[in-house]
Amino acid sequence: MIVLISASGVISMGPYEKLPAHITQSEAWRKFKKAVGIPSIKVAGIQFFLHKIPLTSLNVGYCPKVCPEKIEWGLLKKKAMENNCVMVRFDVPNVVASSSSAVKWQREFEKNCKKSPRSIFAQYTILLDLKKPEEELFKNLHPKTRYNVRLSQKHGVIVQEKNDPKTLENFLILLEKTAIAKKFYIHPKNYYRTLWKILYPRGMAYLLEASYQKEPLVIWLLLKFGRVLYYPYGGSTDRYRNFMPSNLIAWEAIRLGKRLGCELFDMWGATGSQDKNDPWYGFTRFKLGYGGKLVKFIDSYDLVIKPHLYTLFNFGYSLAWKILRFKRNIL
Repeated sequence: MIVLISASGVISMGPYEKLPAHITQSEAWRKFKKAVGIPSIKVAGIQFFLHKIPLTSLNVGYCPKVCPEKIEWGLLKKKAMENNCVMVRFDVPNVVASSSSAVKWQREFEKNCKKSPRSIFAQYTILLDLKKPEEELFKNLHPKTRYNVRLSQKHGVIVQEKNDPKTLENFLILLEKTAIAKKFYIHPKNYYRTLWKILYPRGMAYLLEASYQKEPLVIWLLLKFGRVLYYPYGGSTDRYRNFMPSNLIAWEAIRLGKRLGCELFDMWGATGSQDKNDPWYGFTRFKLGYGGKLVKFIDSYDLVIKPHLYTLFNFGYSLAWKILRFKRNIL
Protein backbone atom coordinates (compact mmCIF):
# COMPACT_ATOMS: atom_id res chain seq x y z
CA MET A 1 0.00 0.00 0.00
CA ILE A 2 1.22 3.51 -0.82
CA VAL A 3 0.94 5.90 2.12
CA LEU A 4 -0.24 9.33 1.02
CA ILE A 5 1.33 11.25 3.88
CA SER A 6 3.57 10.38 6.79
CA ALA A 7 2.01 9.63 10.17
CA SER A 8 3.42 12.83 11.62
CA GLY A 9 2.17 14.90 8.72
CA VAL A 10 5.73 16.14 8.11
CA ILE A 11 7.39 15.49 4.78
CA SER A 12 11.12 15.77 4.28
CA MET A 13 11.59 18.67 1.87
CA GLY A 14 14.94 17.79 0.33
CA PRO A 15 15.20 19.74 -2.96
CA TYR A 16 11.75 21.31 -2.54
CA GLU A 17 12.65 23.90 0.11
CA LYS A 18 12.62 26.75 -2.44
CA LEU A 19 10.65 26.18 -5.60
CA PRO A 20 11.36 27.91 -8.93
CA ALA A 21 8.86 30.32 -10.49
CA HIS A 22 5.71 28.60 -11.71
CA ILE A 23 4.72 28.46 -15.38
CA THR A 24 1.51 30.42 -14.66
CA GLN A 25 3.68 33.43 -13.78
CA SER A 26 5.58 33.25 -17.09
CA GLU A 27 5.36 35.69 -20.00
CA ALA A 28 4.25 32.86 -22.30
CA TRP A 29 1.33 32.07 -19.99
CA ARG A 30 0.40 35.73 -20.03
CA LYS A 31 0.30 35.68 -23.85
CA PHE A 32 -1.73 32.48 -23.84
CA LYS A 33 -4.31 33.92 -21.47
CA LYS A 34 -4.57 37.08 -23.53
CA ALA A 35 -5.20 34.95 -26.63
CA VAL A 36 -8.18 33.27 -24.92
CA GLY A 37 -9.62 36.62 -23.86
CA ILE A 38 -8.26 36.94 -20.33
CA PRO A 39 -6.21 40.13 -19.88
CA SER A 40 -3.48 40.41 -17.28
CA ILE A 41 -1.76 43.10 -15.27
CA LYS A 42 1.97 43.05 -14.55
CA VAL A 43 3.02 44.53 -11.24
CA ALA A 44 6.75 44.48 -10.56
CA GLY A 45 7.73 40.78 -10.60
CA ILE A 46 4.25 39.24 -10.67
CA GLN A 47 1.18 39.13 -12.87
CA PHE A 48 -2.51 38.70 -12.14
CA PHE A 49 -5.35 37.97 -14.52
CA LEU A 50 -8.61 39.90 -14.82
CA HIS A 51 -11.82 37.89 -14.72
CA LYS A 52 -14.95 39.94 -15.32
CA ILE A 53 -17.87 39.43 -12.94
CA PRO A 54 -20.90 38.81 -15.20
CA LEU A 55 -23.41 41.64 -15.65
CA THR A 56 -21.11 44.15 -13.94
CA SER A 57 -18.13 46.37 -14.72
CA LEU A 58 -16.20 44.73 -11.89
CA ASN A 59 -13.27 42.33 -12.04
CA VAL A 60 -11.70 39.68 -9.88
CA GLY A 61 -7.93 39.58 -9.97
CA TYR A 62 -6.49 36.07 -10.07
CA CYS A 63 -2.83 35.57 -9.18
CA PRO A 64 -1.91 31.86 -9.24
CA LYS A 65 1.23 30.29 -7.79
CA VAL A 66 2.95 33.58 -6.97
CA CYS A 67 6.37 33.77 -5.36
CA PRO A 68 5.51 36.14 -2.49
CA GLU A 69 8.92 37.80 -2.28
CA LYS A 70 8.10 39.47 -5.62
CA ILE A 71 4.92 41.19 -4.40
CA GLU A 72 4.97 44.99 -3.96
CA TRP A 73 1.81 45.49 -1.92
CA GLY A 74 1.28 49.21 -2.39
CA LEU A 75 1.70 49.12 -6.16
CA LEU A 76 -0.38 45.96 -6.42
CA LYS A 77 -3.30 47.55 -4.55
CA LYS A 78 -3.08 50.64 -6.74
CA LYS A 79 -3.23 48.55 -9.94
CA ALA A 80 -6.12 46.49 -8.59
CA MET A 81 -8.10 49.65 -7.81
CA GLU A 82 -7.34 51.11 -11.26
CA ASN A 83 -8.74 47.94 -12.85
CA ASN A 84 -11.92 47.97 -10.74
CA CYS A 85 -11.09 44.75 -8.89
CA VAL A 86 -13.16 43.52 -5.99
CA MET A 87 -10.13 41.56 -4.85
CA VAL A 88 -6.94 39.87 -5.98
CA ARG A 89 -6.81 36.20 -5.10
CA PHE A 90 -3.38 34.70 -4.48
CA ASP A 91 -4.30 31.17 -5.41
CA VAL A 92 -2.09 28.59 -3.64
CA PRO A 93 1.11 30.68 -3.39
CA ASN A 94 4.30 28.95 -4.48
CA VAL A 95 5.48 28.20 -0.93
CA VAL A 96 5.54 24.69 0.54
CA ALA A 97 3.87 24.65 3.95
CA SER A 98 6.69 22.72 5.64
CA SER A 99 9.48 24.92 4.25
CA SER A 100 11.52 27.16 6.53
CA SER A 101 10.02 30.31 4.95
CA ALA A 102 6.36 29.26 5.21
CA VAL A 103 5.59 30.99 8.52
CA LYS A 104 7.20 34.23 7.34
CA TRP A 105 5.11 34.38 4.18
CA GLN A 106 1.91 33.31 5.89
CA ARG A 107 2.32 36.23 8.29
CA GLU A 108 2.96 38.57 5.37
CA PHE A 109 -0.22 37.46 3.63
CA GLU A 110 -2.25 37.62 6.84
CA LYS A 111 -1.05 41.19 7.43
CA ASN A 112 -2.31 42.31 4.01
CA CYS A 113 -5.08 39.86 3.10
CA LYS A 114 -7.90 37.62 4.21
CA LYS A 115 -7.70 33.85 3.89
CA SER A 116 -9.53 32.71 0.76
CA PRO A 117 -12.68 30.63 1.18
CA ARG A 118 -11.77 28.62 -1.93
CA SER A 119 -8.75 27.68 -4.06
CA ILE A 120 -8.67 26.78 -7.75
CA PHE A 121 -5.29 25.04 -7.75
CA ALA A 122 -4.99 21.95 -5.58
CA GLN A 123 -3.20 22.73 -2.32
CA TYR A 124 -1.27 19.47 -2.64
CA THR A 125 0.91 18.22 -5.45
CA ILE A 126 3.50 15.51 -6.00
CA LEU A 127 7.04 16.57 -6.83
CA LEU A 128 9.69 14.23 -8.21
CA ASP A 129 13.40 15.07 -8.18
CA LEU A 130 14.64 14.39 -11.72
CA LYS A 131 18.30 15.05 -10.96
CA LYS A 132 18.75 11.41 -9.99
CA PRO A 133 20.02 8.93 -12.65
CA GLU A 134 17.32 7.17 -14.67
CA GLU A 135 18.27 3.80 -13.19
CA GLU A 136 17.74 5.15 -9.67
CA LEU A 137 14.43 6.74 -10.61
CA PHE A 138 13.18 3.41 -11.99
CA LYS A 139 14.40 1.60 -8.89
CA ASN A 140 12.48 4.09 -6.72
CA LEU A 141 9.14 3.28 -8.36
CA HIS A 142 6.70 1.45 -6.13
CA PRO A 143 7.09 -2.30 -6.87
CA LYS A 144 3.54 -2.55 -8.25
CA THR A 145 4.10 0.50 -10.46
CA ARG A 146 7.38 -0.92 -11.75
CA TYR A 147 5.63 -4.23 -12.48
CA ASN A 148 2.86 -2.44 -14.40
CA VAL A 149 5.36 -0.45 -16.48
CA ARG A 150 7.06 -3.68 -17.53
CA LEU A 151 3.71 -5.37 -18.12
CA SER A 152 2.65 -2.56 -20.45
CA GLN A 153 5.88 -2.89 -22.41
CA LYS A 154 5.41 -6.67 -22.59
CA HIS A 155 1.91 -6.24 -24.04
CA GLY A 156 3.33 -4.07 -26.83
CA VAL A 157 2.11 -0.63 -25.76
CA ILE A 158 4.17 2.05 -27.49
CA VAL A 159 4.77 5.54 -26.08
CA GLN A 160 5.88 8.26 -28.48
CA GLU A 161 6.31 12.01 -28.43
CA LYS A 162 3.99 13.14 -31.22
CA ASN A 163 3.72 16.90 -31.47
CA ASP A 164 1.39 17.14 -34.46
CA PRO A 165 -2.14 18.49 -35.05
CA LYS A 166 -3.73 15.04 -35.33
CA THR A 167 -2.37 13.96 -31.95
CA LEU A 168 -3.59 17.21 -30.41
CA GLU A 169 -7.11 16.53 -31.71
CA ASN A 170 -6.94 12.93 -30.47
CA PHE A 171 -5.90 14.28 -27.08
CA LEU A 172 -8.98 16.54 -27.00
CA ILE A 173 -11.23 13.58 -27.82
CA LEU A 174 -9.73 11.46 -25.04
CA LEU A 175 -9.77 14.37 -22.58
CA GLU A 176 -13.47 14.94 -23.20
CA LYS A 177 -14.26 11.24 -22.78
CA THR A 178 -12.31 11.14 -19.53
CA ALA A 179 -14.05 14.26 -18.20
CA ILE A 180 -17.47 12.75 -18.90
CA ALA A 181 -16.53 9.41 -17.33
CA LYS A 182 -14.90 10.94 -14.24
CA LYS A 183 -17.40 13.82 -13.93
CA PHE A 184 -15.01 16.74 -13.90
CA TYR A 185 -15.07 20.00 -15.81
CA ILE A 186 -12.70 20.96 -18.60
CA HIS A 187 -12.15 24.07 -20.70
CA PRO A 188 -13.57 24.41 -24.23
CA LYS A 189 -11.39 22.69 -26.83
CA ASN A 190 -10.10 25.98 -28.23
CA TYR A 191 -8.54 26.74 -24.85
CA TYR A 192 -6.17 23.78 -25.27
CA ARG A 193 -5.62 24.47 -28.95
CA THR A 194 -4.60 28.03 -28.10
CA LEU A 195 -2.35 26.85 -25.28
CA TRP A 196 -0.61 24.55 -27.75
CA LYS A 197 -0.33 27.26 -30.38
CA ILE A 198 1.35 29.66 -27.95
CA LEU A 199 3.52 27.30 -25.90
CA TYR A 200 4.65 24.62 -28.36
CA PRO A 201 6.77 26.93 -30.59
CA ARG A 202 8.52 28.12 -27.42
CA GLY A 203 9.51 24.59 -26.42
CA MET A 204 7.04 24.67 -23.52
CA ALA A 205 4.46 22.04 -24.54
CA TYR A 206 4.77 18.36 -25.46
CA LEU A 207 2.37 15.56 -26.33
CA LEU A 208 3.03 11.97 -25.29
CA GLU A 209 0.86 9.22 -26.76
CA ALA A 210 0.55 5.64 -25.52
CA SER A 211 -0.89 3.43 -28.24
CA TYR A 212 -1.55 -0.23 -28.98
CA GLN A 213 -1.53 -1.39 -32.59
CA LYS A 214 -1.61 2.31 -33.60
CA GLU A 215 -4.75 3.01 -31.54
CA PRO A 216 -4.27 5.92 -29.09
CA LEU A 217 -5.06 4.79 -25.56
CA VAL A 218 -3.66 7.62 -23.42
CA ILE A 219 -2.38 11.07 -24.38
CA TRP A 220 -0.76 13.53 -21.98
CA LEU A 221 -0.20 17.22 -22.60
CA LEU A 222 2.94 18.16 -20.67
CA LEU A 223 4.29 21.67 -20.06
CA LYS A 224 7.83 22.85 -19.41
CA PHE A 225 9.07 26.06 -17.86
CA GLY A 226 12.68 26.50 -16.90
CA ARG A 227 13.83 23.21 -15.43
CA VAL A 228 10.37 22.04 -14.38
CA LEU A 229 8.16 19.60 -16.26
CA TYR A 230 4.43 19.75 -15.45
CA TYR A 231 1.68 17.19 -15.99
CA PRO A 232 -1.57 19.20 -16.00
CA TYR A 233 -3.72 17.41 -18.60
CA GLY A 234 -4.32 13.84 -19.70
CA GLY A 235 -7.01 11.85 -21.47
CA SER A 236 -7.53 8.11 -21.85
CA THR A 237 -9.85 5.38 -23.02
CA ASP A 238 -10.88 2.25 -21.13
CA ARG A 239 -9.91 0.07 -24.10
CA TYR A 240 -6.96 -2.20 -23.27
CA ARG A 241 -6.93 -0.75 -19.79
CA ASN A 242 -5.49 -4.03 -18.50
CA PHE A 243 -2.37 -3.30 -20.61
CA MET A 244 -1.54 -0.49 -18.14
CA PRO A 245 -0.82 2.24 -20.73
CA SER A 246 -1.13 5.00 -18.11
CA ASN A 247 1.64 3.44 -16.06
CA LEU A 248 3.96 3.34 -19.04
CA ILE A 249 3.19 6.88 -20.25
CA ALA A 250 3.92 8.28 -16.78
CA TRP A 251 7.33 6.58 -16.75
CA GLU A 252 8.06 7.87 -20.27
CA ALA A 253 7.06 11.37 -19.13
CA ILE A 254 9.77 11.12 -16.48
CA ARG A 255 12.28 10.02 -19.12
CA LEU A 256 11.20 12.91 -21.36
CA GLY A 257 11.79 15.32 -18.50
CA LYS A 258 15.30 13.93 -18.11
CA ARG A 259 16.00 14.38 -21.84
CA LEU A 260 14.77 17.96 -21.70
CA GLY A 261 17.16 18.75 -18.86
CA CYS A 262 14.44 19.20 -16.26
CA GLU A 263 15.30 18.87 -12.58
CA LEU A 264 11.77 18.65 -11.19
CA PHE A 265 8.54 16.92 -12.24
CA ASP A 266 5.42 18.64 -10.87
CA MET A 267 2.39 16.37 -11.22
CA TRP A 268 0.12 19.44 -10.77
CA GLY A 269 -2.45 18.24 -8.24
CA ALA A 270 -3.16 15.68 -5.50
CA THR A 271 -5.03 15.18 -2.24
CA GLY A 272 -3.66 14.91 1.26
CA SER A 273 -6.62 12.78 2.36
CA GLN A 274 -6.30 9.06 3.04
CA ASP A 275 -10.05 8.63 2.63
CA LYS A 276 -10.56 6.22 -0.27
CA ASN A 277 -13.85 7.96 -1.06
CA ASP A 278 -12.02 11.20 -1.81
CA PRO A 279 -12.42 11.73 -5.60
CA TRP A 280 -8.70 12.52 -5.87
CA TYR A 281 -7.50 9.55 -3.84
CA GLY A 282 -7.07 7.20 -6.81
CA PHE A 283 -4.94 9.40 -9.01
CA THR A 284 -2.91 10.60 -6.03
CA ARG A 285 -2.08 6.99 -5.24
CA PHE A 286 -1.22 6.44 -8.92
CA LYS A 287 1.13 9.43 -9.01
CA LEU A 288 2.83 8.48 -5.74
CA GLY A 289 3.81 5.20 -7.35
CA TYR A 290 6.56 7.05 -9.23
CA GLY A 291 8.61 7.89 -6.16
CA GLY A 292 7.74 11.56 -5.74
CA LYS A 293 6.90 13.44 -2.54
CA LEU A 294 3.45 14.59 -1.57
CA VAL A 295 3.79 18.25 -0.59
CA LYS A 296 1.33 20.81 0.71
CA PHE A 297 1.38 24.51 -0.11
CA ILE A 298 0.34 27.36 2.16
CA ASP A 299 -3.24 28.62 2.03
CA SER A 300 -4.69 30.94 -0.58
CA TYR A 301 -5.26 34.59 0.38
CA ASP A 302 -7.36 37.47 -0.94
CA LEU A 303 -6.24 41.08 -1.12
CA VAL A 304 -9.63 42.73 -0.55
CA ILE A 305 -10.22 45.98 -2.45
CA LYS A 306 -14.01 46.41 -2.07
CA PRO A 307 -15.05 44.74 1.22
CA HIS A 308 -18.86 44.78 0.80
CA LEU A 309 -18.73 43.53 -2.78
CA TYR A 310 -16.15 40.96 -1.73
CA THR A 311 -18.68 39.36 0.64
CA LEU A 312 -21.37 39.32 -2.05
CA PHE A 313 -18.98 37.85 -4.59
CA ASN A 314 -17.96 34.98 -2.29
CA PHE A 315 -21.60 34.17 -1.59
CA GLY A 316 -22.44 34.07 -5.30
CA TYR A 317 -19.30 32.15 -6.19
CA SER A 318 -19.99 29.53 -3.52
CA LEU A 319 -23.58 29.16 -4.71
CA ALA A 320 -22.43 28.71 -8.32
CA TRP A 321 -20.05 25.90 -7.31
CA LYS A 322 -22.79 24.14 -5.33
CA ILE A 323 -25.00 24.19 -8.42
CA LEU A 324 -22.17 22.85 -10.59
CA ARG A 325 -21.44 20.04 -8.12
CA PHE A 326 -25.13 19.13 -8.01
CA LYS A 327 -25.34 19.01 -11.80
CA ARG A 328 -22.15 16.92 -11.98
CA ASN A 329 -23.42 14.40 -9.43
CA ILE A 330 -26.75 13.82 -11.14
CA LEU A 331 -25.32 13.35 -14.64
